[in-house]
Amino acid sequence: MSVSGGKYKALERGKELTCESIQVFVRNVRGWQSKPLEKKEIDKYLETREQLRSEIWPVLSHNSYLINLATSDEEKLEKSHNAMFDELVKANQLKIDHVVMHPGTLNKHDEKETEHTALARIATQLNSLLKEIEKPTFKILLETTAGQGNNLGKTFEELKYIMDLIEDKDKIGVCFDTCHAFAAGYDFTTPEKYEQLWDEFDSVIGLKYLFAFHLNDSEKELGSRVDRHIHIGQGKIGKKPFGFFVNDERFKNHPGILETPKGKTIEEDKRNLEILRSLIEKK
Repeated sequence: MSVSGGKYKALERGKELTCESIQVFVRNVRGWQSKPLEKKEIDKYLETREQLRSEIWPVLSHNSYLINLATSDEEKLEKSHNAMFDELVKANQLKIDHVVMHPGTLNKHDEKETEHTALARIATQLNSLLKEIEKPTFKILLETTAGQGNNLGKTFEELKYIMDLIEDKDKIGVCFDTCHAFAAGYDFTTPEKYEQLWDEFDSVIGLKYLFAFHLNDSEKELGSRVDRHIHIGQGKIGKKPFGFFVNDERFKNHPGILETPKGKTIEEDKRNLEILRSLIEKK
C-alpha cells in the first residue's frame, strides 16, 4: 500500500480495499538518505492502526532495495547497515509487526567471497542491528528469492544458514514469496508437490519460522531464476496453486501480501484479491 500523503494513509487505503493485512515502505526505498519520521506522523499512524487493529493485522514493512548486508565491499556494507538501522528504527516507531528483507547479494568482484562467507555476514549484521535497536517490536523476515544474478536466499538451506547464526531466534523468520520460490525451482503446482514443498521447508527450516507470504504469479518459467511478478492466474504458476495456499489450515493466520503490478487505480488490486478469495473453499 502506498504511504503517499502520510504513513497512516496506507491503512486507510487497505481498509478501502478490504485488506486483512498490508505491507508498506517506511523509508525511501531507492535512496540511501531518508528523513526521520515526525512525531505527528507517528502519532497519526499509531492512532489509525489502533482504530483498524481488528480489521488489518499484521502490518509488514519491506526494506529498501539498495540494502545489501551480504557485501564484502566495506563502503557499501556501512551504507547498508546504516540504512537498515534507519529502517528498523522507523519500524519500531510505527510498531510494525514484521520487517521483510531480501537477504543480500554476493560480491562477485571479490575472489575471496563464497556464499557461506556472505551468508554469515548477513547474520553478523542482523545480530548487531538487533542489539542496536532498543526493545524491537518486530520480527525480521528473510524473503525467499528467485536467485537472480548473485542474490542469496534462493534455497531453504541458504536461509537456514543465516538463521542458525542469529542469536535471538524470536526475532527471525521467513517470508515465502510464491513468484520467487517458483523461479528458484520450487514446484508447488500440484497438491502432491505442494505438500512435498512444505515437508522440505519443515525439515530444513521448520514451519514455526514461517510468518508471512507474498502471493504473486510468475511471468517466467519454473527454475528460470528471473524475478518478474504478474497478476494472479496470468503467469506460469497459474490460478489453481494459489488455492492450495489460501485453503491450508496451517497458514490461516499467516498474512498473504500481493505485490502484483500496480496500475493508476486500485482496480488491479481489487481483481487480484477477488481471484484469491474466489479460491477459498466453502466449508
